[in-house]
Amino acid sequence: MAATACVAVVVAVQGWEPTQQTRLGDFAGDGIAARVPFSVEDIIQTDSLRQTARAAVPPIFRNDPAKLAGLDALFGRQLKTLASSESWEQVPAPARAAFGLAVAETGAGREAAETAARNQFQTFRSVLLGRAAEGGDDRAAAPERIEALTQELRPLLEALGQIGTLNDEALRTNDLTDDSYILALDPEEPTPPPETLAEAAVTAETHTIDWLLTKSESLDVAWNAAPGLSALRAPVERWLIRSVPASLSADAAATEQAKLAAEQNVRPAVTTFVRGHILVGPGEVIDGDAANLLAEEHDALVALGGPDAQLARAAVVAGVLAVIAGLIGAFIKRNEPRLIADPGRLASYLTLIVVAVALGRWLSFDPWRAEAVPVLACAMTFAVAYNQWLAGLTGLAVSAIVVFSTTANLGHLLVLGSAAAAAVLPLSRVPSRSTVIGVGFFAAAVYLTVSLCVGLIERQPLIAGLPGAWEVTQPVLMNGLRGAGWCLLAGYFVAGSLPFIERSFGVVTDISLLEMSDVSHPLLQDLVRRAPGTYNHSIAMATIGETAADAIGANGLLLRVAAYYHDVGKMLKPHYFIENQTAEDRGRHDELAPAMSTLIIIGHVRDGVDLARQHGLPQRIVDFIEQHHGTTLVKYFYHEAGKRAEAEPGHEGDAEESAFRYPGPKPQTREAGVMMLADAVESATRSLSEPTPGRIENLVKSITLDRLLDGQFDESSLTLREIRIVEDSLVKSLIGMHHGRIKYPDQKD
Repeated sequence: MAATACVAVVVAVQGWEPTQQTRLGDFAGDGIAARVPFSVEDIIQTDSLRQTARAAVPPIFRNDPAKLAGLDALFGRQLKTLASSESWEQVPAPARAAFGLAVAETGAGREAAETAARNQFQTFRSVLLGRAAEGGDDRAAAPERIEALTQELRPLLEALGQIGTLNDEALRTNDLTDDSYILALDPEEPTPPPETLAEAAVTAETHTIDWLLTKSESLDVAWNAAPGLSALRAPVERWLIRSVPASLSADAAATEQAKLAAEQNVRPAVTTFVRGHILVGPGEVIDGDAANLLAEEHDALVALGGPDAQLARAAVVAGVLAVIAGLIGAFIKRNEPRLIADPGRLASYLTLIVVAVALGRWLSFDPWRAEAVPVLACAMTFAVAYNQWLAGLTGLAVSAIVVFSTTANLGHLLVLGSAAAAAVLPLSRVPSRSTVIGVGFFAAAVYLTVSLCVGLIERQPLIAGLPGAWEVTQPVLMNGLRGAGWCLLAGYFVAGSLPFIERSFGVVTDISLLEMSDVSHPLLQDLVRRAPGTYNHSIAMATIGETAADAIGANGLLLRVAAYYHDVGKMLKPHYFIENQTAEDRGRHDELAPAMSTLIIIGHVRDGVDLARQHGLPQRIVDFIEQHHGTTLVKYFYHEAGKRAEAEPGHEGDAEESAFRYPGPKPQTREAGVMMLADAVESATRSLSEPTPGRIENLVKSITLDRLLDGQFDESSLTLREIRIVEDSLVKSLIGMHHGRIKYPDQKD
């Protein structure tokens, strides 16, 4: 199990990789140099390049030739309007505007413009109406001429539709100028790759009607094939400029997609560092940029390690953990052998260590820096579940593993180890949850104090004339306050987790003991109703036993609560026990063989264990029920069996001593040993007709010596000195309980 735990710790700390030892705000006393060559992306430069690439992507327009549909019909209608007008004044305003025949209402040059418009109108009429043979207009041929002109216009419109058109309104709407670059695509045409966008883009001016009509050669073929329109080219061009809508519309989604593609197509700009390059100068504090740079350097170092190097490093880490596990194991075997003997408790102990190490390493990184929480919670849990020595040793080991798997800083180990020790020392008892919270405050104070001292020693801001003393001291103070806050959180966490800790590790805190000492507990209420004599015996025994346990530094509260429940098994057959018998119950055992009576008497231990488990009492209390008689001899019935065996030849085997002893086990703790004595002497003193101090003292000494010689205290860790102290305490308590009183004048003997 320990080997499995070591492997789990190696995995938890990623022991095959070098550790990232620097943290934000750390002090680089001697500076930090690059251990390996590495490259780092220049985020600012890369972002600038991506913004440039994004800006270089022209807006994408989709061409829709259908928007030019119907223009030929409009052209024909307006020609008919011109043909039907007898004079320039009769031409409707829309037709004038369409063909550029309109004249400003006022202003200089109006007469010249009007004269030019009239002449242009006459030119239109001469083309549209022509001349008859006898002179005058050939109005009958006008429709045919208009249809011919309309037919000649259609190739021009088709050519414009294929090219794609923009007008002034479209330029303004899309925030374009004539010099702006655009990319005109057909509706289903895919967007070219980012690297070819610049080559495919053209200026917006090349898609305007003005430019297409005046500067482009793409319409020359259509003009050459339209002799009729060529005679009216100037007004027709004005009509096209005013009438042709924009067939190109902006495709925002395609444009954004092309910009994103261009951004992704940009290679990151990198800065290369060589081995030995100074990453953090001497005496500097690691800020955000430096922390990112050191993280990149660490990743490069990790990437260099091959499988052989990783395996060797993991083996070294496992070897160190094996040494630590061996030291802790030797301590446990010597001082807590029951922990090794119980696989369940050992598994809980090892599991908590692995979880604490894993959480400690995970929480040690920025921005949390909260490794104190799992380390202190682990140490405090073991102090509650076992003892302070084991908790202190384990807390120190967990602190060392967490520190050397993260920062590898001896100063940090001193701070964390001191806080763990401070969290363990006050936890010899847990009388209330506020005690655990108070321990968290104490550990926080220790963490803050030691952290400040170590930080000031390392950074030396108190040297006279050292510049930037406050800038150096401030991170120390902030780190100390942050760690102290995590210590407080650990205290509150453990206080709230006490019930879970008790169930997981089979321990009973004073809080639970006080709850179980309430006489309203269902099991005690049953005992009062069914075996009142046993209940009174338990109360008296708890009183004298608690005092004796406190006298030797044992847990008197634990003994008192265990005493309340130690004889609950008697309630199932209460009338077979002397303290519950009435006058008519005195002869119950006379009708039974001594062996059967012994089975009934001994059976109350097994019955008590079953009742305790049915009512969910902790295992510690169940242990007291099992051990309070140890393997003592039921002397009365043993001697009765001996008498009968002597009187009846052939039945000598019925009086074997092993058949009249309790099954045990013997008391395993000091408290259980004290309770055995308290149980025996409290019952025995009730049989004294005159319980004088001398008789009580002799009786207690006799019973104590009998139990000692019988080996009942061999497994309880009670020393002879402690047994003597317990003996004296029991004598004093019993004398106080059976003290004499003066006889009143009217009192009869």
